Amino acid sequence: MTRFIFVTGGVVSSLGKGISAAALGALLQARGFRVRLRKLDPYLNVDPGTMSPTQHGEVYVTDDGGETDLDLGHYERFTGNPSRRSDNVTTGRIYSNVIARERRGDYLGATVQVIPHVTDAIKEFILADLSGEDFAICEIGGTVGDIESLPFLEAIRQLGNELGKERALFIHLTLVPWIPSAGELKTKPTQHSVKELQAVGIQPDILLCRCDRPIAAEARRKIALFCNLRPEAVIQALDVDTIYQVPVAYHEQGFDVEVCRHFGLKTNEPDLGGWRHVVERVRHPENSVSIAVVGKYTSLLDSYKSLAEALAHGGIANNARVKLNWIDSEVFEREDAVRHLEEVDGILVPGGFGERGAEGKVLAARFARERKVPYFGICFGMQMAVIEAARNLAGIAKAGSTEFGSCSEPVVGLMTEWMRGNEIERRSSNSDLGGTMRLGAYDCELSPGSQVAGIYGSARISERHRHRYEVNINYKNRLEQVGLRFSGMSPDGVLPEIVEIPDHPWFIGVQFHPELKSKPFAPHPLFTAFIGAALEQSRLV
Repeated sequence: MTRFIFVTGGVVSSLGKGISAAALGALLQARGFRVRLRKLDPYLNVDPGTMSPTQHGEVYVTDDGGETDLDLGHYERFTGNPSRRSDNVTTGRIYSNVIARERRGDYLGATVQVIPHVTDAIKEFILADLSGEDFAICEIGGTVGDIESLPFLEAIRQLGNELGKERALFIHLTLVPWIPSAGELKTKPTQHSVKELQAVGIQPDILLCRCDRPIAAEARRKIALFCNLRPEAVIQALDVDTIYQVPVAYHEQGFDVEVCRHFGLKTNEPDLGGWRHVVERVRHPENSVSIAVVGKYTSLLDSYKSLAEALAHGGIANNARVKLNWIDSEVFEREDAVRHLEEVDGILVPGGFGERGAEGKVLAARFARERKVPYFGICFGMQMAVIEAARNLAGIAKAGSTEFGSCSEPVVGLMTEWMRGNEIERRSSNSDLGGTMRLGAYDCELSPGSQVAGIYGSARISERHRHRYEVNINYKNRLEQVGLRFSGMSPDGVLPEIVEIPDHPWFIGVQFHPELKSKPFAPHPLFTAFIGAALEQSRLV
């Protein structure tokens, strides 16, 4: 019997509902329960795949090819459970499904309305694709009071009534701000937020109160009184110095105890030793390295959320603090790259789309290759490293990518077909942008004796992809003759997946996104190796 926990937020956005849901999942898992986490997003896009990273943050990709909200990355990193396409739904997808049903005549001539048709579709999503999990934690995007969220709130209100208290729990995350001029924490925003939630028929069972300092017992009693709760159900969610402290901090505040009490569950205390070890590594590392991340979405660091976490995981594995220097790649098109890169221990060029900043990434790859600085190119970063090698090692002066328009030397070009299992996927330049890339987990075969084969300790790997352009296999021989090794290929030998430079201390480019599979307890081997190489570089300087 699956129990459902609904997490809503109020007052302001970005309070950390995703981290809170993920931390609760980790705590319940530590108590021996099976957990699944889901995100319901109120925007009208079918998925975040066509949204700018500078507006929405990164697009998290699942093994089964879903383009999802970045919170699913938190869910995976905290619980280790692989997310699925079915764990993220948007208003756009719900309405698309409802309209498709109406066109087919599934509603038998009924007038299609938000209630019951849209809310029923939302409830179907919440209840679908479960396999006996003890808990399904569903985070509702946005804040209470937003017009976009109303159908989702109505759906979970209905579901709460249908399931009953023994199978449904409502958690509301809110803000208790410190007002310097008054010299005190203010509880009114929380009271008003709960009032908004109650106005749509939902009484929260637990309040998580975000604050930057402890809430006095009297203030918690006041919140409980006005919000119709027991004082023990008002949990303070204090700011912490690392997100990996959140499960420990929530347990210390009795959050998971209250959840178990609501459902009448008696369990052993959770073993949080692993989380405390990770936090200790983060807070007191023995070493330090500096990594330059040369990207194009540096105005919003949520664009690279999984990347930053994977680099931190590499630091945990090497007992090192990873200092990140975020650099807009366009800077190198106006200034000398040396000034920005000569003091760093490693250079990482992440994924991206479009021509803006591309030449700056090419220059960063050249700097790393010529100066023997560890280089890690991911997706677009691999493609720009190959273009750099083609121009400056193979003498292909006009090497470029058809992503930027037609070119005489398309070293990187649009993929028109590829294998997914036993089926051929086909695309063209006229295909829709949404959901048409090479998405999800694909196998890759590693060359025996290559650096990446040693790093993975395996001859065949599976990694997640999100791209529609690929290094042109027709240039493989010319590039290998000048020192670039194609050390990872698709099983059919058609698509280049990994390149490396054998006579370089550490120069690897990958077409996939390894950051999506890195976790604090299981750092990705490529990030572990990259930070290790950067650590060696720091000792040479």
